[in-house]
Amino acid sequence: MRNVSLFLGALAMLLSLESSSQTPAPTKKWYDSFSIRGYGQVRYNRLFETNDKLKSEQGDRSIGDNGGFFIRRLRIIFSGQINERVYFYIQPDFASSASSTGLHFGQLRDAYFDLGLDKDNEFRFRVGQSKIPFGFENMQSSQNRLPLDRNDALNSAASNERDLGVFFYWAPAKTRKLFSSLVNDGLKGSGDYGVFAFGAYNGQTANKPELNDAPHIVARLSYPFEIKNQVIEAGIQAYSGQWTMASDQLSAGVKSNSTKTYLDERVAASFVLYPKPFGIQAEYNVGTGPEFDKKTGSIENRKLSGGYATFSYKLDLNKQVLIPFLRVQNYEGGKKHELDARSYRVNETEIGVEWQPNKNFELVTMYTMATRRAEDFKLQENLQSGSMLRIQAQVNF
Repeated sequence: MRNVSLFLGALAMLLSLESSSQTPAPTKKWYDSFSIRGYGQVRYNRLFETNDKLKSEQGDRSIGDNGGFFIRRLRIIFSGQINERVYFYIQPDFASSASSTGLHFGQLRDAYFDLGLDKDNEFRFRVGQSKIPFGFENMQSSQNRLPLDRNDALNSAASNERDLGVFFYWAPAKTRKLFSSLVNDGLKGSGDYGVFAFGAYNGQTANKPELNDAPHIVARLSYPFEIKNQVIEAGIQAYSGQWTMASDQLSAGVKSNSTKTYLDERVAASFVLYPKPFGIQAEYNVGTGPEFDKKTGSIENRKLSGGYATFSYKLDLNKQVLIPFLRVQNYEGGKKHELDARSYRVNETEIGVEWQPNKNFELVTMYTMATRRAEDFKLQENLQSGSMLRIQAQVNF
């Protein structure tokens, strides 16, 4: 009898073990990979200011007369790998300006999903509103960039750097990891926009409706490679399309062609030596776009050109980081997003330093010396020169 009891007990234990071994592992939910992060920037631009008429509509609109303390950006990023081949990314900004008198409105910056075509997601499509793959500094997050504003020359290609479209990206898995490390290690990377990119987008910029039936086409090739301890990235990119002037972009009396639509195309070259510890970031572009001509009082297709070079040196001081930098830039051409495709000539030098006492806080102090000519139909004589000390506090969370 005792042997029967022992046998039944052993059998029950065996069945229990078999049952537990067949219990399915809990399925990972999509929200298990959901992440929330963001950053905020607060600025003051008017220390040692020599000319309050020197302004920058494309960049920080608190520069100059009536400018004060200013929330430049307040962004929260929602993202997640909801499937091994599906990734989503949503980024609103709560420091957008609805008008010159209405500040701190919420506005969509990014809203897209990536669809991987292979198990490593080396080939993928990006669908939605996202950054246009044109220009290294355009794709570099403001959270990582050293100078407080993007350069005029390449940033004039796309206001807010974004538009609604479909983009194809390809990069080997090893290179994708390198793209990520260049950001995560504090080396001021641009992020993963592929070695090769190709896409189509509306062409009227983010949060604006399409105004013609001709989408813009863009292509980019950019490859980072390691030489001993250094990382170098070289790239070339181009886009072409038709830009239509919206009615609220035209002054009463300014002349334009019958369709208010103009050829909009550019080609640019990029070179980056990542700061390990000395860094260089340089880009130059040429092209054609709409520009106001004060001799004829009209908007015409004209040539444009310009670029910049940023030099930096990364100092690691115990657990703190100090990065002094110098940027010089120039641009001659129109800015299609502004009133009457405003005509510009820009020469600017900026000397600054970024201090990171920890990964959650950064302080940038930058001295700017600039000469800017910005002319449209209403203001046809506007050449301003001046200098100022600018300060920005940034929190990362």
